[in-house]
Amino acid sequence: MNFFQLEVFLHVVEHGSFTKAGDRIGLTQSGVSHNITALETELGVTLLKRDRKGITLTTAGEQVIPHMRAIAANLAHIEQKIAAVNGMEIGKITIGSFPSFTARFIPKLFSIFKEKYPNIDLLIHEGGYEEILTWIGEGTVDIGFAAKPVKNVEFIPLLNDPLSAVVYQGHSLSGKTSLTLEDFVDQPFIMLRSGCETLIEDRFLEAKIKPSISYDIKDNQTVLSMVAGKLGITIMPDLALPEKPERIKSLPLNPELSREIGLVMKSAKHLSPVAKEFTKVVQDHFIG
Repeated sequence: MNFFQLEVFLHVVEHGSFTKAGDRIGLTQSGVSHNITALETELGVTLLKRDRKGITLTTAGEQVIPHMRAIAANLAHIEQKIAAVNGMEIGKITIGSFPSFTARFIPKLFSIFKEKYPNIDLLIHEGGYEEILTWIGEGTVDIGFAAKPVKNVEFIPLLNDPLSAVVYQGHSLSGKTSLTLEDFVDQPFIMLRSGCETLIEDRFLEAKIKPSISYDIKDNQTVLSMVAGKLGITIMPDLALPEKPERIKSLPLNPELSREIGLVMKSAKHLSPVAKEFTKVVQDHFIG
């Protein structure tokens, strides 16, 4: 097994396609297939399943991929250490982020970092909190952004994002200046299942109120469209709200409810040099 075969395998898993993986590393589809076959032959196991649904890991593939990712990460650390000794900054960072944070902050953070380190590649994987934490554990991403509560990772707090009630224009509650949890009783409720539902459910549980959940939706925009369509009301983070809302109105909650957003990683001590620099840029931007 050589490192290039390992790199090809990881790209196939990441992109879910021989063609896309080949485009990323400059190989034809047959070249990718040849390297995967050679790797599987040398290891004596089948790592990937190929069918009409696409490419997925076999049981053996699932067992070995964390170790392969660790090898790739360690090699990247070695390359970055050598580059630093030689006075150069090269490498890449893979970052996990959730949609509302990506839209509001990632372009600015990437711009600041690239101005300082133009030769470092920044890659992003977007998903929900649980996906991001899984990617951290598996080594798919170096660092990520998520909101508490989190487990088995280090957490560096960055900002608090308030959650607000969202109703449609003309709703019987739209004239209020704020909403209490009691206001949601007997109202069709649309639950946003993007990660912050734990905070919302816990607050309702504390108040001994059971919301009448009509829909469970993962996508922010879908929830907003459903509220605008008068299918129910919701509670969602302010970061997920449009700057110029149409047909909806957001109202603060009383008492307030917010999510704490921060950087997550396996261990700050074991981050690569470039990942440490990125975390510093992030902390300087939010904390100063």
